[in-house]
Amino acid sequence: MTVAADQPLRNTRGKIAIVVHQEHSRPGRVGALLEQRGYELHRLCPNLGCELPEDMSDYAGVVIFGGPMSANDCGTLAGIKCELEWIPKVVEAGVPFLGLCLGAQLLTRALGGTVGPHPDGHVEAGYVKIEPTESGRAWMGAKPMQVYQFHREGMEIPGSCDLLASGEDYHVQGFRYGESAFGFQFHPEVTLEMKETWTLKATQRLKSPGAQQRGVHLSMHTLYDPPMHRWIDGFLDRWLATHTDYQG
Repeated sequence: MTVAADQPLRNTRGKIAIVVHQEHSRPGRVGALLEQRGYELHRLCPNLGCELPEDMSDYAGVVIFGGPMSANDCGTLAGIKCELEWIPKVVEAGVPFLGLCLGAQLLTRALGGTVGPHPDGHVEAGYVKIEPTESGRAWMGAKPMQVYQFHREGMEIPGSCDLLASGEDYHVQGFRYGESAFGFQFHPEVTLEMKETWTLKATQRLKSPGAQQRGVHLSMHTLYDPPMHRWIDGFLDRWLATHTDYQG
């Protein structure tokens, strides 16, 4: 079974592989911003039987999004196993890679790091403050950020990675590997509509320690989303420019 690619607005800069984990998953704001830049989105869902491309020469980037499963589910989910085997090929090819939430955790595992739950069972669901590291300021900005979270596991990255941002409950919030592979624990792609859907469908998650109630998720959107939009909009240009064949 395959999932049809999203229809591009125009195709002037090549393709971006958009990897999702459920049939109804969407690339949200990140997908919209990439289409505005003229990229064709090639939507893939390995959990539904999509094959991931072996030849990456036609791709300007790869974005792997989140999902309710774990990066440790490679023994039970063929799609997760496939992604863990594919990610090193993408990174070695020098194709810009962006992992968001589960996507970042998959990158962590593919590089030799670990993924697991908080020792006290805490989750992050809602808006959480993160701090840029000294080396992360070039990518994250100099000030703390309030970012949207929706996860129950975190990461321990290997020494080969550069920590870009940290948090209180989950230390690793952003990291970089090499020139062009990035992972972020938070969700810059999530729109208000997506927040409304997620908080309705994941009521059990919102009962976990550390989770904010649905009203907080929605009411804080107008305050914290505009800075997040500006950040991810600027980040995408710099991220895409890390491609060795990038033509600005």
